[in-house]
Amino acid sequence: MVESMQKELMLHQSYFNARSITSIYFGGGTPSLLTVAETTHLLNTIFKYFAVEPGVEITLEANPDDLTLDKLKEWLHIGINRLSIGIQSFNDATLRYMHRAHTSAMAQRSVEWARKAGFDNVGIDLIYGIPDATIVDCQTDLEKLLALAPDHISTYCLTIENKTVFGHWYKEGKIREPAEELVAAQFLLIIEACKKQNYLHYEISNFCKPGKYSRHNANYWKKGPYLGIGPSAHSYNGLERQWNIANNSLYIKSIRAEKLPYSSERLTIANQINEYIMTSIRTCWGCDFSWIYNQYTIDLMELQRTYITNIILKKLAYLVENKLYLTNNGKLLADSIARDLFVDRSTGEGLLAVALPT
Repeated sequence: MVESMQKELMLHQSYFNARSITSIYFGGGTPSLLTVAETTHLLNTIFKYFAVEPGVEITLEANPDDLTLDKLKEWLHIGINRLSIGIQSFNDATLRYMHRAHTSAMAQRSVEWARKAGFDNVGIDLIYGIPDATIVDCQTDLEKLLALAPDHISTYCLTIENKTVFGHWYKEGKIREPAEELVAAQFLLIIEACKKQNYLHYEISNFCKPGKYSRHNANYWKKGPYLGIGPSAHSYNGLERQWNIANNSLYIKSIRAEKLPYSSERLTIANQINEYIMTSIRTCWGCDFSWIYNQYTIDLMELQRTYITNIILKKLAYLVENKLYLTNNGKLLADSIARDLFVDRSTGEGLLAVALPT
């Protein structure tokens, strides 16, 4: 698999058209299972075939149970300069419930080891909205998380998906989804707790200390290009999305034949605008109506004036210099607000005379 990913990088070497890479992210699975040598091979291949900016952010996702002090020191030595640790909870019963292999003690120790190894950019993932978890449980998790003073915090609401253990349990009536009011209360509690500790709430699910936001994820939210490597990986060049085949053996077979195993779609103008709305509205940088107009000659502020006025009156959003920002209550409804702002894809109203940007 590692050899195939190296070869895919080589086959994609012209993807960015000589633009420099600002971030590298090992994620999308359990990259902490890779040996240091394997990780080094992948990094060396990237530096060989792509222009990489000095001071590039290099993140590795890790599970607490995969970490040792020696391994952390080796990662730092080969250039990994940012860790994202999937702790999820500091409650042992909750960790067992979610089939996590680590304990609360292991989670805390992993962060302490990362600091001891020399990492100065450590992120922690936390899950809320867990069935049967109370507001007190959420508060306890937050207290233990903030006591570790991570540089970055990602908080995700647990979703029950089909074809997963939780999905089967839900169908069998073994678990119930928590009440929306409880989940909302947990989310608002997280916002306030992080604010008191001077974390910037720079995206709905993400908080950081000054200057420690994830450059890689921010690039997604700002519609920057990115290249994904490996099975199921997605890529985006500004006008087109592509995604690799998910099957591991077929992926390797295709790469060995020097064929890139992906499907793609070219985005319509409406899709490009709507994707920008969906991502930008979630961030502290806001949805910039002037940017939309300059890029696509669509005056979204005028088209949606009644709706925008309405959500401002309801204190779900506010407007500053033609940029729309969500309030904390608005963040609870971010997806629905974004959809309501979308350009109509069925009619394409106002889009017929717009050319693709160069």
